[in-house]
Amino acid sequence: MKLTDKVAIVGGASRGIGRDVAVALAAEGAKVVVVARSEVEPDPRLPGTIHQTVQDIEAAGGQAIAIKADISDEEQINAMVKRTLDTYGRIDILINNAAVLVPRGILDLPTRHIDLHNKVNIKGPILCIRAVLPTMLQQQQGWVINVSSRAAVFPGPGPYENVPTTRAFMYATTKAALERLTQALAVEYQAQGISFNVLSPMGRIRTPGNVFGMTKPGETPEPFEIAEAMGKSAVYICGQDPHSYTGHILFDEEVVRMYNL
Repeated sequence: MKLTDKVAIVGGASRGIGRDVAVALAAEGAKVVVVARSEVEPDPRLPGTIHQTVQDIEAAGGQAIAIKADISDEEQINAMVKRTLDTYGRIDILINNAAVLVPRGILDLPTRHIDLHNKVNIKGPILCIRAVLPTMLQQQQGWVINVSSRAAVFPGPGPYENVPTTRAFMYATTKAALERLTQALAVEYQAQGISFNVLSPMGRIRTPGNVFGMTKPGETPEPFEIAEAMGKSAVYICGQDPHSYTGHILFDEEVVRMYNL
């Protein structure tokens, strides 16, 4: 298996992309730390918890532990990293996947939601990276994947035709900042053997979170999609030499097609 003996922390792993990436890493031998806030299902339309993800991994023969943590809270992140080291003794992989998206225009997005986007989508990954980096530096090895979105791709100068208005300006802004952060850290830590890459889905995956947003209370959610290409791509990235495979802005289906995954 490609990731035997590696230890991976996956944020936002109670459901959706985070859950699917965690399962994929575990299937290749990684010991996975499943991190999110959901210990119980918050709504019948939104299935999935950190404990369910661990059960899925263990049922397939993998190893995992669940840690409840708010990735925007520094004390909780530091406690999560300590428990990971106490349990497994090392940290090789960090997947920053947790994010929020509140679809509003600039005139009607409450200030608290502006702060929430910054807190979860930017501050959270920075805190997680800062918490694991000393261990990775000591090991002289590490892989960090920041999950982004096509929303971060700037449409270029106008006037615009056939460019959809998503009303997700803060989400797009924070994801673009995350990509810039990734490449800045890739430059800084390449010589130490720590890679920083961005991985995004090519399109909108019908994850539980996305389907939840389209399902009214009392309705039955439509079937979910498994983020298979995201999982395969994450495994591929973490199997590359971190000294040389770093600073990439990648899209899952392109990675799968390019490397015949």
